[in-house]
Amino acid sequence: MKRIAILAFGMFALGLDAYVVAGLLPGIGAAFGVQPGEAGQAVTVFTLAYALAAPVCATLLAGKPVRRILGLALAVFTLANALSALATGLWSLLLARALAGLAAGLYAPVAIASAAALVEPGRKGHALALTLGGMSTGTVIGVPAGLWIADRFGWQGALWMVAILSAVATVAVLTRLPDIEAAEPPSWRARVALLADAPVVATVTVTFLTAIASLGLYTYLAPLLDRAGLGSAAASYFWAWGIGGMVGSFSVGPLIDRTRDPRRVMAIILAALTLALASLPGLLGASLLGYLPLLVWGAMGWASQAPQQHALLHLRPDHGSVVVALNSSANYLGGAAGAALGGVVVTLAGIPALPAAAAAVAAGGLALQMAILARVRRVAAG
Repeated sequence: MKRIAILAFGMFALGLDAYVVAGLLPGIGAAFGVQPGEAGQAVTVFTLAYALAAPVCATLLAGKPVRRILGLALAVFTLANALSALATGLWSLLLARALAGLAAGLYAPVAIASAAALVEPGRKGHALALTLGGMSTGTVIGVPAGLWIADRFGWQGALWMVAILSAVATVAVLTRLPDIEAAEPPSWRARVALLADAPVVATVTVTFLTAIASLGLYTYLAPLLDRAGLGSAAASYFWAWGIGGMVGSFSVGPLIDRTRDPRRVMAIILAALTLALASLPGLLGASLLGYLPLLVWGAMGWASQAPQQHALLHLRPDHGSVVVALNSSANYLGGAAGAALGGVVVTLAGIPALPAAAAAVAAGGLALQMAILARVRRVAAG
């Protein structure tokens, strides 16, 4: 698994970069003399660039040497974070963040597909979980470390940390990772046909709904805690969410390998996520029990990616990097859509309505996942 650990280290740098910038926004706004909403576009452009770049880059670079693609992506990611730290104005920062998102959108799906290709089929779930777990670890461990550095050396210090880590990952990929056989690139007609492939579209839609519910609500966790009178203890609740995410990321792989049924695992994840989100208003602030929904929410949200990637790689092994990229895009677009829809809910019904709305979306994802399972059973029965 040493080779998988190299890929996971690159994902660690991506996870750190994707989440730490949100905590740097006050410093960025003060440095450039802009309002928080304007500084927040640094997060938006990264997310959109990632979501749009993932399928496009995976399609354009299909069939190219995998190690070179991973090395190129991390090298560009390193450069983008260095440029972010050196930015002298908001526009130069936004351009650098967009470049970082593009590089991340190239690296992540190729790394995930490579992890699956480096192990025997019976270990695929474990490999996927370890690779994706690198990103969750970047959030749980890397983000607090980045914010600690930002407090002492300014927001640029956190971005320099990301640049250094991604530079190390670049060297590791280029020198320690073996040559991975690239699949024969599918035709453009075949790639476009994926968008009309019902099982693929249904699976990716479940990912999209899960991200709306989980990542969308996460955007408003701080004001939700403030409204519940828990603003002073907000850090502990964020830690609970992050620790749950790390546990979920690493534990779901062995479960997939043991059950050999990623779709059923995903249904269980969505059921638990729905219950966790629905129980938030009633349990928040209830002593130690109040942390339980945060733990479960984080665990289920982060665990949801591995079974989806596993299912897609099984559905279309000849289009591995492309379907994985589509799923990654759905995840990030779902997070962006969830944040936008959450703003609508807050305007119309107030912050307390957010957990119920998120739980309803998760329940919709569960209903669709159950329909996918029913279809699989019908096909298996002939």
